Amino acid sequence: MQIIDRTKPVIITGGTGYVGSQVVARFLEEGLTVHAAVRHPENRNSVRHLDELAKRSPGKIRFFKADLLAPGTYDEAMAGCELVIHSASPFLLHVKDPQKELVEPALKGTKNVLGSVNRTSSVKRVVLTSSVAAIIGDAKDCLAFPNGSATEENWNTSSSLMHQPYSYSKTVAEQMAWEICRAQSRWDLVTINPSFVMGPAIVLSSASESLATVRQFGNGRMKQGAPDFAIGVVDVRDVAEAHFRAAFTPEASGRYIVSAENTDFITLAGYLRQAFGNTYPFPSRVLPKWLVWLAAPAAGFSRKMARLNLGYPWKADNSKSIRELGMTYRSADESVTALFRQLAESKSI
Repeated sequence: MQIIDRTKPVIITGGTGYVGSQVVARFLEEGLTVHAAVRHPENRNSVRHLDELAKRSPGKIRFFKADLLAPGTYDEAMAGCELVIHSASPFLLHVKDPQKELVEPALKGTKNVLGSVNRTSSVKRVVLTSSVAAIIGDAKDCLAFPNGSATEENWNTSSSLMHQPYSYSKTVAEQMAWEICRAQSRWDLVTINPSFVMGPAIVLSSASESLATVRQFGNGRMKQGAPDFAIGVVDVRDVAEAHFRAAFTPEASGRYIVSAENTDFITLAGYLRQAFGNTYPFPSRVLPKWLVWLAAPAAGFSRKMARLNLGYPWKADNSKSIRELGMTYRSADESVTALFRQLAESKSI
């Protein structure tokens, strides 16, 4: 059990990203001093939104230069911190080199951040942004879980470098984090495992699959129909809240599935049609599995991925986060509608 001193700074990695920006905002609004470790602090355009957040908040922000792939670069930003929030990790589903673009940043980044943690005697707790992808690889995996629903006890054993490499990268990075944690006794580790994150972005230039997926509901990519994909959805603001509660709840421990509800693509499209009518070509029917399987390579994903996910229910149990962190969740309807409205108003559908 760790009690964190709120007068001490907190280091947050990945603060310019879709999730990380909201995490920074949550800590700033509580009056904390945030040490934002970013790749290019000298590029004022890339951190302007964080500066603006700080101006509107009682908290303060300081920027430090750090590189996920460079050992030791987090030492300066971490000095004097009792709390480390590590959220920097790419969320990309379509990559040419999964080892270089996904696995290396996730693994080396986590190793480098935790290396700095081991060298920084003030650190008491690390909150790591993992993913439900480290628990569920494919929707079909849920069939083997008790009651067909994943819990924090489960691990993704079906992903690999060649199949679902993003999920694989999150799995091996979190497993390594637990190994590093178990090798010492000074600091503890809490992981936040969100499902598919939606909800309003602080900056729309973020390279996140969340934004890309929601765009596809209205840009014509799915006008013929939606694939029968079941997913979990959680609002990005709730993900930030989960990080905050995991940081300052002394009894918090282990992994936390952070997910509002189990849903699917066609249900999300229905929420958007209800909110926006026929202004956009939202899908109104589910595409046959055989057709999606046939077209999968042209759409940028494998037929194996289609075979193991299409038509299977995806279920994850969020009760631990509700019970131990006191989480309440926004609906998937609110989250997808808020993000789509933001994209539409910025003319970036």
